[in-house]
Amino acid sequence: MPEMKTRKTGASVADFLKTIPNAQRREDCRAIAKMMQAATQSEPKMWGPGIVGFGHSRLVYPNGKEIEWMQIAFSPRKANITLYLTETVLESELMQKLGKNSCGKACLYIKKLSDVDVATLNKLIRETVRQRRAAEAAAG
Repeated sequence: MPEMKTRKTGASVADFLKTIPNAQRREDCRAIAKMMQAATQSEPKMWGPGIVGFGHSRLVYPNGKEIEWMQIAFSPRKANITLYLTETVLESELMQKLGKNSCGKACLYIKKLSDVDVATLNKLIRETVRQRRAAEAAAG
């Protein structure tokens, strides 16, 4: 299996967020970071060059290989802010209350925080963390 590109680094999250060229996106990312930090009670860490992750879990591949992974994360991409949530959260009824967004398999894409209901987004973040912790506890 090839080496994972997405690994926890020692890079500064604050310095990374300062590099976001658009001031509104930079502030939106700082707000998302605060929500994720509150949900996980964990300090943010850089994962690879562009993902801000929170918490710690183990990801187990079908072949049994385990890797260190984050509970929840986001990344300020050029076209949008990507939030890495669970598939079941993205399929929940809460999504109907969120506002303007699009989704991938386990990714929520938003252009800016003002497009969504922040209280609903916070619930989605907290539910993702709850699900990931429950899955890890069940796995032993």
